[in-house]
Amino acid sequence: MKKQGRAGYKIKRRRHSGAYYHSKMWLPLRMPNMHKTPAMREVLDTERGAQIGEERPSGPSSVGKFFVSVIIPAMNEQKTIGAVIREARRVHPHTEVIVVENGSHDRTAKVAAAAGARVLSFPEPLGHDVGRRVGAEAASGQILLFLDGDIVIPCVRLRPFIHAICAGADVVLNDYHGPVNHTPVHPVVEAKHVLNILSNRADLGGASMTGIPHAISQKALNKIGPKPLEKPPLFQAMSIASGLRVVTVYGIAVGKINATRKKQNGKDPLAGVIVQDHLDAIAWLTSHLGTRAGFTDLERKRIRDEVKL
Repeated sequence: MKKQGRAGYKIKRRRHSGAYYHSKMWLPLRMPNMHKTPAMREVLDTERGAQIGEERPSGPSSVGKFFVSVIIPAMNEQKTIGAVIREARRVHPHTEVIVVENGSHDRTAKVAAAAGARVLSFPEPLGHDVGRRVGAEAASGQILLFLDGDIVIPCVRLRPFIHAICAGADVVLNDYHGPVNHTPVHPVVEAKHVLNILSNRADLGGASMTGIPHAISQKALNKIGPKPLEKPPLFQAMSIASGLRVVTVYGIAVGKINATRKKQNGKDPLAGVIVQDHLDAIAWLTSHLGTRAGFTDLERKRIRDEVKL
């Protein structure tokens, strides 16, 4: 069943594996019924120009020097970082690419600079996802798009994330939910689904800021602050609780194209870190919304402020 969604987008509801329902925001068949800002017109003109071979504008954006900031944390990614940057620079005519190179022992920084990126180099590893916060603090764009240095995604598949922010979204997630039919379900996949349910956004399924691509507006960054970007699930939970508009767009199965991490003692070394990030997000929800994360206890009244002896 199809119906008109917010801002003129067509919303299609469909059943995913795992018996969840998720809303999916598709590319617009027409422009939203809303005032088209100069920035939005520029995105559309770029898209049309790319289709017919026109040269993209090279002058400054009407909203500032850069309209889009693409942030790419990278460690020892010299083989792929150049291609990632070349695609990222094409998402909008006025795009800056910030590579947060940390703990590398190869030519990642040199390759990134040669490809046109602004490189922030750190000799030691910053820690998982800390580079996203560092890049966001250095960004000047109205839209922040987050990528990884080892996954090359064509620019045409990145532009929908920019379009969604232009249409009024604050946080745009990749509509990818991970494999849920495996037994047992991977703990990271399970954590993503659980957090969205506890955030009262079961419609998001397993979509998460843990995965890329995802994009946020400057409004979201200013409201939540850059620090929670070090734990993307926390930023996502805070955004939902703050009333920001969080949507999914254009599913890219990054789990199938991401390089398999080497296991340590038979375990994924990052799985525990990512699950802990989700647990920290849940802890934030319960500390700010109550022990039931804002859900009622109906008529059972099992939770009391004190126990009388």
